[in-house]
Amino acid sequence: MRDLGDKIVLLQKNYKNILYTRFMTAPTSQFKVFSGTNSRYLAEKICKSLGSPLGNMIVEHFADGEFAVSYEESIRGQYIYLIQSTFPNSDNLMELLLMIDAAKRASAYKIIAVIPYFGWARQDRKDKARVSIGAKLIADLLSVAGIDRVITMDLHADQIQGFFNVPVDHLYGSRIFIPYIESLKLENLVIASPDVGGSKRAGTYSRHLGVPMVLCHKTREKANVVGEMRIIGEVEGKDVIIVDDMVDTAGTLCMAADLMKAGGANSVRAIVTHGVMSGAASERIMNSSLTEIAFTDSIPFDCKRCEKVRILSCADMFADTIERVQTHRSISEQYLIK
Repeated sequence: MRDLGDKIVLLQKNYKNILYTRFMTAPTSQFKVFSGTNSRYLAEKICKSLGSPLGNMIVEHFADGEFAVSYEESIRGQYIYLIQSTFPNSDNLMELLLMIDAAKRASAYKIIAVIPYFGWARQDRKDKARVSIGAKLIADLLSVAGIDRVITMDLHADQIQGFFNVPVDHLYGSRIFIPYIESLKLENLVIASPDVGGSKRAGTYSRHLGVPMVLCHKTREKANVVGEMRIIGEVEGKDVIIVDDMVDTAGTLCMAADLMKAGGANSVRAIVTHGVMSGAASERIMNSSLTEIAFTDSIPFDCKRCEKVRILSCADMFADTIERVQTHRSISEQYLIK
């Protein structure tokens, strides 16, 4: 009888171990990728690079402008990657928040927000009295909704990572742009920053490529309106590449390009991570001294709007990052420069 009792105890322990392994251990390979409405073009590229199908999700719109999100397949106990840039309009952000909430309520194991372009990033501090800090507010909204991790690219200010209480994988567009710059084979290359705030970014490019750097010093009359600008450095006889994190109205960028061309530059190009391209930006670029402007597909853009635009895809970089997260490998190993 004692042997039988020992066998029963052993069976009970084994059964408990089986239950623990099945229900308490996190999945290491199961994941699904879903996309918001306006970032589907990028999500399809990422899924193609991953060799994984894009998940089935429906966004239902109502007559009053509201919309609802529903997952059309089980996501219980799985890693869920939600791809959505929060570019204008605000529906993209609201859609992402609903996607996160729906995934949490559907018992997803981990919810990772893949936000190639993080909007409101320029509102990262109080630059005058009685204003909001929009970047912190968006970080709080995402956290309360239920994210476990954020993957993003070239934030307007690095300190925004500290606005989150979850891990943030901050990718750098340099992995995409450095090979592009090298492919141009420019003999008299100079890297330029359109303002003093972007000097750190431009400095990393110039050091990596072993070329000089110049700065543009500007004053603003108000948001999106440049008052005065001057070039600090030598551009005569040089092929200039302006480096920035985003192009919105293109006013600063085009003014800098025109000044450099007037200063004797052979050619002026620009590489910008996020092509917001608001208002008359396309017309300004077409009428400017820029030879070409390249940006990633973090935000959708129709190249027919501006013949000088060249799109470089960030899909493979995000796919590689997702794979590294799933296999618990280092993210920083893929950086060329930081």
